[in-house]
Amino acid sequence: MRVATFNLLSGKSPDDNRVREDRLVDAVKTLDADVLGLQEVDVGQSRSDGLDLTAVVAGAMGAVDARFEPTLIGAPEDPWRRAHPGESYTAAYGIAIVSRLPVSDWRAIRLPYTPMHSPIVLPGTGEVIFTRDEPRMALAAVIETRNGPLTVVNTHLSFLPGWNVRQLRRLVHAVDELPGPAIIMGDLNMPGRLPTVVSRWRGAVAACTWPAHRPMAQLDHILIAPGGPAVTGGGTMRLPVSDHVAMYADLAERPESAA
Repeated sequence: MRVATFNLLSGKSPDDNRVREDRLVDAVKTLDADVLGLQEVDVGQSRSDGLDLTAVVAGAMGAVDARFEPTLIGAPEDPWRRAHPGESYTAAYGIAIVSRLPVSDWRAIRLPYTPMHSPIVLPGTGEVIFTRDEPRMALAAVIETRNGPLTVVNTHLSFLPGWNVRQLRRLVHAVDELPGPAIIMGDLNMPGRLPTVVSRWRGAVAACTWPAHRPMAQLDHILIAPGGPAVTGGGTMRLPVSDHVAMYADLAERPESAA
């Protein structure tokens, strides 16, 4: 079973700053994941040709289950606003999970974030700017496998240091209430081994994931809870979409303790 995480950058290629459906389909087929967590996902946005990117990915994977969870409603030019549970929309932005295996339960988990302007240092320049974070959340899918349920959680955490640590701790606590062993994956915006230290979970893959043309930092992670499945392989793939490389892990059917 292959799980993967991919920050889509709204489906754009940094090479030409365009979104092409055929290019996204080819990228997803190359990754060949059974369960795929997506971040920076558009629905009905002009910048991504009005596409429902979750539906495009699901079609390319041959998925049996998929869910998009909006964090922002509207479009950047509107401007957009925070999504509320169950709210209808024609244009939105958020996260998604797409699965070739059946999903028996979905859970949306809201995470703390700061609506205030906060200082950040721009990489490479040292310039300090004040910016506002976007709403953050996680999406959990209880996947039905041959060995019982496996909870897979996808998220896109804050780029603000400290807030992403708080969000990951909140998420680990929330996942304790869900069935089966668990995996958290996504763009955690935390470098290196920090997510494993904060969560006390295993990191499935250690590799730099950003920026795609010359990866220098690992911002994307796949974390496996104690008692979760063993990792038999994994790595990263540079695909013709996004400024992140995709990360994947191949999982054994048995938990690590039984492998």
